Amino acid sequence: MKRIVAAALLAVAVGLSLPATGAQAQSAAAEARVGEAAPVVRERVVERRRLKRVPIYRSRPDHWEPDVITRYNPGPNAVRDCTATYVQEHRPSGTVITPRMNCFWRPG
Repeated sequence: MKRIVAAALLAVAVGLSLPATGAQAQSAAAEARVGEAAPVVRERVVERRRLKRVPIYRSRPDHWEPDVITRYNPGPNAVRDCTATYVQEHRPSGTVITPRMNCFWRPG
């Protein structure tokens, strides 16, 4: 933590000292250009950073991959039968009671 604070203070000190020397250099350059008719204007060149592209590779374009949840057709008049209970789970913070649900399809 001390290194971070020291680095930040050093950066602030360097940042505060730079405009003063730049102002002196500009005033000296302005005094040297008093005899010139038109002052020289410097254009500021701005460099744009290119965005990094992440390539996407697919395994095989002709191969169909199933969804995460497999497709299941239970048939006509099917009924979903569910059983809900509470179970104890032992966790580092202590034992807790959590709900559990088990479901399956049965013919209607």
